[in-house]
Amino acid sequence: MNSIDCTGTILIVAAMLACASSAALGQTGGLPASRSIAASGDPYGKWTNGPPADANYFPISVWLQDPKQAGKYKEAGINLYVGLWKGPTEEQLAALKEAGMPVICDQNEVGLKHKDDKTIIAWMHGDEPDNAQSLGQGKGYGPPIDPNKIVADYQGIRAADPTRPVMLNLGQAVAWDAWHGRGVRTNHPEDYPEYVKGCDIVSFDIYPVAHSHKDVSGKLWFVARGVDRLREWSKGQKAVWNCIECTRIQADDRKATPHQVRAEVWMSLIHGSQGLIYFVHEWKPKFNEHALLDDPEMLKAVTATNKQIHQLAPILNSPTLAEALAVSCTPAEDPTRNRETLVDALLKRHGGVTYVFAVNMRDTVTQGSFAIRDLQGIRKVEVLDEGRTLQAENGKFGDQFGAWDVRIYVIR
Repeated sequence: MNSIDCTGTILIVAAMLACASSAALGQTGGLPASRSIAASGDPYGKWTNGPPADANYFPISVWLQDPKQAGKYKEAGINLYVGLWKGPTEEQLAALKEAGMPVICDQNEVGLKHKDDKTIIAWMHGDEPDNAQSLGQGKGYGPPIDPNKIVADYQGIRAADPTRPVMLNLGQAVAWDAWHGRGVRTNHPEDYPEYVKGCDIVSFDIYPVAHSHKDVSGKLWFVARGVDRLREWSKGQKAVWNCIECTRIQADDRKATPHQVRAEVWMSLIHGSQGLIYFVHEWKPKFNEHALLDDPEMLKAVTATNKQIHQLAPILNSPTLAEALAVSCTPAEDPTRNRETLVDALLKRHGGVTYVFAVNMRDTVTQGSFAIRDLQGIRKVEVLDEGRTLQAENGKFGDQFGAWDVRIYVIR
């Protein structure tokens, strides 16, 4: 994955690998130096009852939903449930099995009775143990769960069933150190390399559009930053997933647009996420646990995005050619303004075809220039789903990006 600083300097991932530092990872503005950790294409093959070990499989899930809605989510391109309210129960598992919807759930007594049931493809810890933990109604909050406890619980879950991976979902401090919801461990990112030792799949959630704090609100790139940090902290040894907002959640006046949701999705994938979890609950103006299903415009856009990801799964699961792509960009309106503007890009080759996935990480108009090594001559560049083509000469081409624009280029 390549990150582009719009001073006109071309950054190549190999160089950035050498200069990435933990200090850069702790900053709240901009993005850390990018890492090139190619998706393995088969992160689940070691588990006989885990997610499919298939290059055509990409997990796109939904968080904590009623199994009765599984058919509607399948139509939207969702192929996995994560979490079951006060479950799993026999009724929940039966409904998911009938719907053909696999699940990641707690390893409770009912779950362990279904160790031979392919409906369960992974176990999970309790949500967000890295946040301050409630001491009970009216009693305030204590510290987060100690990472050593998470590791011990992980070992216990694996001992009870070594045939499935274990998932851990962490909170927004993965991307934002100053999140006060960690209580006494606020501004302690050093906890996270210890947390990730307690799982096989690690994910996190941050919702920039719906966020109320000025340090995060509207800064979609925090989603990508969290993916970067989890990949760094896990040293490429864990499958990294992340959550995506698509409702107003608890905001009175803010809600991600379909365009912003698509940008968050592709920021995640370009930065190396190997699984998505849509958070579809909403508390404002009233509680709705399946608000996505009641939002026709967003549902249509999310369905289209999911369909495209499934179609591109073999390409996304193929190795990343980090050192073969360089990108530069300048703000189209004024090259001297907004030096933080970023376009991030990912290069893949599959079946003899070259793919460049790119996203504007900021809400300004930007001109991006791409240079692909070892791509000689004049080539036609198809801009996928836009009905237009560009021309590459010896691997070089350019394009203009509007706010949060996503581009997928196909070069044959």
